[in-house]
Amino acid sequence: MKPLTGSRPLMAMGVIFLAACAGEGAREDAGVVNVYSHRHYDTDQELFRRFTESTGIVVNVQTASADELITRLETEGADTEADILVTVDAGRLQRARSRGLLRPVSSPTLEENVPSNLRDPDGYWYGLTQRGRVIVYAKDRVSPEDLSTYEDLADPKWRGKILVRSSENIYNQSLLASIVAASSMDAAEYWAAGVVANMARTPQGSDRDQVRDVAAGVGDLAIVNTYYLGLLFNGEDERDRALKDEVGVFFPNQDDRGAHMNVSGAGVTAHSPNPENAVRLLEFLTDTEAQTGYAEANFEYPVKPGIEWAETLEEWGQFRADTLNLSVLGELNVQAVMAFDRAGWR
Repeated sequence: MKPLTGSRPLMAMGVIFLAACAGEGAREDAGVVNVYSHRHYDTDQELFRRFTESTGIVVNVQTASADELITRLETEGADTEADILVTVDAGRLQRARSRGLLRPVSSPTLEENVPSNLRDPDGYWYGLTQRGRVIVYAKDRVSPEDLSTYEDLADPKWRGKILVRSSENIYNQSLLASIVAASSMDAAEYWAAGVVANMARTPQGSDRDQVRDVAAGVGDLAIVNTYYLGLLFNGEDERDRALKDEVGVFFPNQDDRGAHMNVSGAGVTAHSPNPENAVRLLEFLTDTEAQTGYAEANFEYPVKPGIEWAETLEEWGQFRADTLNLSVLGELNVQAVMAFDRAGWR
């Protein structure tokens, strides 16, 4: 990584932006930024509205799945109108980088707002929000004193008790990639095989389904994202809100590397027609107003230090977070998928 500090690097980047757009004058529009987004929340639309209100730059948004958006960027190539790709999970962001779909950008604001482990080392993408991948347990059947680490979930004492999503899920792939990074490929395969042996059923459903089924007694433990727990515990469905009293939330590995974290994040596209506007939007989304909005409405942990958490997150308490640079999750994705396949995790 080559850190850029002060105003000179930013000015140099601006020259690069202008040069890149010089041959596309007809496409450049100083009042627009076009976003391809995997996120589909009202919070995001409100933040885009506030950005337009404060800057005059209109935000055009097209939403689809991450894979669809990445494929679309590949197909459009230099003719794309997209300025920013927004998606969830660092593994997907790294995938977009590896396919040449993002460009490196830098600014003092981005570097101040986003800790180094939550952004690409070379500036190809930046985290916008954080989610922890935690253990949910049935309060009436499991004591939190019996829980410790992700690795412990492979212990035979949990035979027939674990609920978890498919290995095709990117969140699980990134979790296993973090285990590869922390230990080794052999350790990751051993863990995956142990969890398979301890599953209460064949993987199925969403993170929310795992939580509901822990409460229903299908299994005693589940591996889920904190973001989904916040939505369940504060949603409109009374039965989902009642889950808060039936399941507990445990942050693993507090005595060593910390709980696994991931991000939703964004990067400026390789052929962005409005890259300066794109950087301004990224700066806005990582600064105090937007970070507070994400936390309060979506139950996501902010990336910017010092932002107050939502009440539900505060109730779960402070915890040690793994500080692994999240770009590693994408770099080790293939190894994680291989480990899942060898373990028979379907």
